[in-house]
Amino acid sequence: MPRGADYDERFERLAATGHNVHGEASFVAGYGPRNVLDAGCGTGRVGIELARRGISVVGVDIDSAMLRVAKEKAPDLEWHLGDLSRLELVDDADRRVRFDSVVCAGNVMIFLAPGTERAAVTQLSKHLRAGGLLISGFQLVPGRYSLESYDTDVAAAGLELYERFASWDRGRWTGAGGYAVSVHRRPTTATATD
Repeated sequence: MPRGADYDERFERLAATGHNVHGEASFVAGYGPRNVLDAGCGTGRVGIELARRGISVVGVDIDSAMLRVAKEKAPDLEWHLGDLSRLELVDDADRRVRFDSVVCAGNVMIFLAPGTERAAVTQLSKHLRAGGLLISGFQLVPGRYSLESYDTDVAAAGLELYERFASWDRGRWTGAGGYAVSVHRRPTTATATD
């Protein structure tokens, strides 16, 4: 799998041929978040585009080569090297940082180390404000993390299914097909200690 600048070249080629490479950012921005955690940010393609649209962004990735490219492209944004299953972002007062939305684009969920998915979902949910959205899109590949397992893990983390689509352009979800974009919401009654 390409990493770093090689990964970005794929999207540059797609953009040059007229493809919209910012569908994920448009999808997330459509919910009107003030701030977003780009979880599994890679080279920053989604987070940088969200920032360009005026949204405050923090990016996290476990791959240092991918993150290095993100930092080079957007040194003014906040980037963190880290494992999503152990993620704990805190502010200067040692309080957990919370976001309006957490986005996992680019198949993040199926690239997590097997067995860490529930811990990652739990940690991501803890970084949502009450009413905040966990937005995740990934391929439905036999033998990989399934949508059923994802839904179970998200429910265990206290989030509720809000919407589901077949694609980032809001294609209708029919239950068939090889891709799902899920939007789960943290209840508005969630407490700050969750």
